[in-house]
Amino acid sequence: MTTTPPTATLEPPCARDAAADAYTAGLRSWLTARGLDPTSPALTDTPARVLRALEEMTAGYDEDPAALLARTFPVDHPGTPIVVTGVPFTSLCEHHVLPFTGTADIAYQPAPGAPVAGLSKLPRVLDVYARRLQSQEQLTQQVTAALDTHLDSLGAACVIRSEHGCLAHRGARKPGSVMVTASYTGRFLDDPDARAELHRLMDA
Repeated sequence: MTTTPPTATLEPPCARDAAADAYTAGLRSWLTARGLDPTSPALTDTPARVLRALEEMTAGYDEDPAALLARTFPVDHPGTPIVVTGVPFTSLCEHHVLPFTGTADIAYQPAPGAPVAGLSKLPRVLDVYARRLQSQEQLTQQVTAALDTHLDSLGAACVIRSEHGCLAHRGARKPGSVMVTASYTGRFLDDPDARAELHRLMDA
């Protein structure tokens, strides 16, 4: 079983200020090299806006999936799969810091009689990891690892479909191309019939 990586800790304010200053200086130098005036009304606040956007889109480093999944609810449940489909997300590619956007189908099978997580928790676990610098392959596996680690689960699954800015808008420039990744654990990995039934539920 894979394990959930530790949540990153924030740098001290002085270190973050230094990083912000360095980024601002670098972006202003780049704008100048492109023949643009970084002090123009349109661009003077651009470095600060970019940094605020990065802070917002990487806020998942400040969140812990264990806290989201710690609260569960007792239910009279037979131990059949729980599935949430079409969950939208946006993440940042760790290679180019460009967004990739798509949807995820997330599922887990609680042990019979085990308490279950609230419905909103599965999309929120996805967001914890999506709001970090990511690869889609890693994101898919982190979601199932978190469900396995923090819930009484017989298996978990995550299927992600997304379009990547680094493929659509640079390099190969193939907009509309969709990358699909899947992670299965427990009975969804070991039992083909269980996996087939899971996909029937996802496609219903």
